[in-house]
Amino acid sequence: MQGFNTVMSLLSLALIVFSGFAFIDAATRREDAYRAADKKTKPFWLIILGIAFVVNLLFPILSFLPIIGLVATIVYMVDVRPAVRQISGGGGRKGRGSSSDGPYGPYNGGR
Repeated sequence: MQGFNTVMSLLSLALIVFSGFAFIDAATRREDAYRAADKKTKPFWLIILGIAFVVNLLFPILSFLPIIGLVATIVYMVDVRPAVRQISGGGGRKGRGSSSDGPYGPYNGGR
């Protein structure tokens, strides 16, 4: 039984970290990017993800409330976050070109 409790504690901690990351990510995104991506507003997602974070802190994993919070967090991470990142231009080097690119295109060394 102790092994089960350890697994459930680790799972609960993972849910807290996951929902906390989603909340911080939502807070750092521009508000107009949410509207441009045609996703709900930034305050809406902050409220939903904040509630999910608090629920994960307060309730054990075996109740249904953390599962609802997990679903909301997954929806944000899979659907909303990529759309908002694409609008705001954030995320990785995808589509940015190389490090030798100048303001008008690639720098070719005067060739």
